[in-house]
Amino acid sequence: MLGTVCAQTKPATASRTQENMHWLTNKTFKVGLNTSSGGAIAWIGEAASERNLINNFDRGRLVQQSWYGGEDGSRWDQQLWRWNPVQGGDWRGKSAMVLEQRHALDESYVKSQPVHWATGAELSDCVMEQTVKLHSEWIHVHYRFQYNGQKFHPAHHQELPAFFVDASLATLVRYEGASPWTGDTLSRHQPLFPNEYKPITEHWAAYVDDQDYGIGCFVPIAEEMTCYRYGADPKQPSSCSYFSPIRTLAIQPGFQFEYDVWISLGTSAELRARFARVHNTP
Repeated sequence: MLGTVCAQTKPATASRTQENMHWLTNKTFKVGLNTSSGGAIAWIGEAASERNLINNFDRGRLVQQSWYGGEDGSRWDQQLWRWNPVQGGDWRGKSAMVLEQRHALDESYVKSQPVHWATGAELSDCVMEQTVKLHSEWIHVHYRFQYNGQKFHPAHHQELPAFFVDASLATLVRYEGASPWTGDTLSRHQPLFPNEYKPITEHWAAYVDDQDYGIGCFVPIAEEMTCYRYGADPKQPSSCSYFSPIRTLAIQPGFQFEYDVWISLGTSAELRARFARVHNTP
């Protein structure tokens, strides 16, 4: 699922992520937002293609916000879990609640109330916001999380955001060296299961296929990531490739956090060049 420390142990039994899709399009991209999963991104592909590069097997996959707090005695199936507001819903398939939404052809805003991944509890003391804007070279996503509760949660790795893609994209590409944005050699490998942790000194990572084509995201505030691949057969819907840029943050009363993500499609060289343009833009 979404765990940056505790990874998936048992997949959901069926996909429930296609109920209410809102589509954004321009000349480059086709993006689907699932309003039955808090408006989370459930589809990204080329405008003229029917290939979806996002894994939307259950409400814990997708591209979405997920936050972690203290241990609370909850269980995900049989696994001990912790306080975990998730934009999409819970592991049994319960939907998060969309509070407000505004859509245009190539831009969308969604405000939602997350649920606890393990218990399905509706977390009225949490608000998630997501703004998606399509551009010619990338998809720009702005996320905001607000906690109105009174509990002091300990610091934990936070997914910024959780990023699940099609399992046919098996090779993780990133830069982890000491000379970012100089054209230095990229690192490539196929992650194992459960979680691995890697530096991302150019603040981006991507999964690509055997033709070096895939999807990546650039998160300027993150210098580290977690990743894994689940499932032996990429043709099975439960199989996936996962990564998440991470930072360690403590959610406490009055906590608010905003960050930006840029997503694009292409070869690793094309993705790197596009993210460099974002990086170099004042």
